[in-house]
Amino acid sequence: MKIDGNRKQDRATELVLTYYSAFNRGDWDGLLALLADDVAHDPNQGARENGREAFAAHLARMRASCHEQLRDIVVLVAPDGDRAAAEYVVHGEYLETEEDQPAAHGQKYRLQGGAFFEIREDRIARVSHYYNEQAWLAQVSA
Repeated sequence: MKIDGNRKQDRATELVLTYYSAFNRGDWDGLLALLADDVAHDPNQGARENGREAFAAHLARMRASCHEQLRDIVVLVAPDGDRAAAEYVVHGEYLETEEDQPAAHGQKYRLQGGAFFEIREDRIARVSHYYNEQAWLAQVSA
């Protein structure tokens, strides 16, 4: 059965919004369930990590160092539903010092962010995160 483009676009939009909803709730198990087993993850300014287990480790590191909420999320989906992009505003608090980063003491930050997704068989097969690291450093170093 062939799915028309609009239905695939709607499903892709729902998948990405469900991913961000799980993120904002801190529902890591729910978020991980949306990923393909072999998900490729490109963290901002970092090397690609492959697999759901590596993504879970990334989330654990992130949970330890900061608390973030993503707001004003806008999702755009390719006509075939296989790729999507999202833009959002990160509202965060830097809680624990990350390796090679400024000391954390509860600094609040706000910055634009975005991500690109590949979608395969109703799962997220790739997610690449981007934000202005210099803007983040300026805010947490002030």
